[in-house]
Amino acid sequence: MASTPDVTEQHAGLSNEQLLDMYRQMVLIRNFEEKCQEGYTRAQIGGFLHLYVGEEAIAVGSMAALRPEDHILTHYRDHGHAIARGLDPKALMAELFGKATGCAQGLGGSMHLVDVSKNFWGGYAIIGAHLVMACGMGTALKIRGDKQVVIVYFGDGSTNGGEFYEAMNFAQLGKLPVIFMCENNLVAMGTPIEIHSAVTEIYRKGCASDVRSERVDGNDPIEVYEATKRALDYALEGRGPSLIEAVSYRFRGHSAQDTQKYRTKEDVEKHRAQDPIVTFRQQLLNEGILNEDQDKQLLHEVEQEVAEAVKFADESPVAEEKWLDPQSAYANPIPPQA
Repeated sequence: MASTPDVTEQHAGLSNEQLLDMYRQMVLIRNFEEKCQEGYTRAQIGGFLHLYVGEEAIAVGSMAALRPEDHILTHYRDHGHAIARGLDPKALMAELFGKATGCAQGLGGSMHLVDVSKNFWGGYAIIGAHLVMACGMGTALKIRGDKQVVIVYFGDGSTNGGEFYEAMNFAQLGKLPVIFMCENNLVAMGTPIEIHSAVTEIYRKGCASDVRSERVDGNDPIEVYEATKRALDYALEGRGPSLIEAVSYRFRGHSAQDTQKYRTKEDVEKHRAQDPIVTFRQQLLNEGILNEDQDKQLLHEVEQEVAEAVKFADESPVAEEKWLDPQSAYANPIPPQA
């Protein structure tokens, strides 16, 4: 491809290479998730499976604004965040397969991906509880004087629970370096937002604790990046937390077993017309940052990477049973009682 003008000024300080990398990550997440659905159907993946299909721009855009030293907590729809943070797809797929080569040695599964080396502290299955944990981490960072930030991802349904208001209030009181990233996909499990929340514009809920808040298009990775960068700078200046509401839509059900009776096919198709990957791809093509040949090569490489991840997971040994022994589950085991 012929050299193209750098559009750094046009796209929030992001170079063409960074934009292409963001696009590749979004495609990788989508392909990974679709393979997970196949694996679940074939009983290669057990337990629960919550796919991130349709929300890729949020994880990719926000992670691009973070630094390696920043910390991440997320909910149980966590595959996309893990990939965007740079976790190895092979280790992720192996974790979903319950294999010893998984990022949590096959013990966490789909909802509890983790990589301490990347400050990726995992997905959490108790809705809203990790918001309070983010405050704990933020408090530790402030006490130690570390110039780091915590970002915590959660869904729109979490904003109806007491933990949300507790965390927002506590973070604002202490001016903690926490970014609250609400992924508003318009449906909390099987309940449309206009039914489960009296306030449907989630960012307005930040006013209860006077938290700096804004709403962005969650289908636009650049817009999400810009908002996250503003929140990051705000926190590093010691000014406290921010609430970002990124409005998006999940194309799959709440979980792999969801019958989706709470929404119509027409509604899903309407939102699919705003598919963040398709939209971003077209933007890059229009601006000469990507061409058709590059795109075909990128898609091929991603398919190969995911296929290799599935092969790796399938051929890996199962999780070791020793971890089922409580004496092996702690760094400092509790001595047996006489």
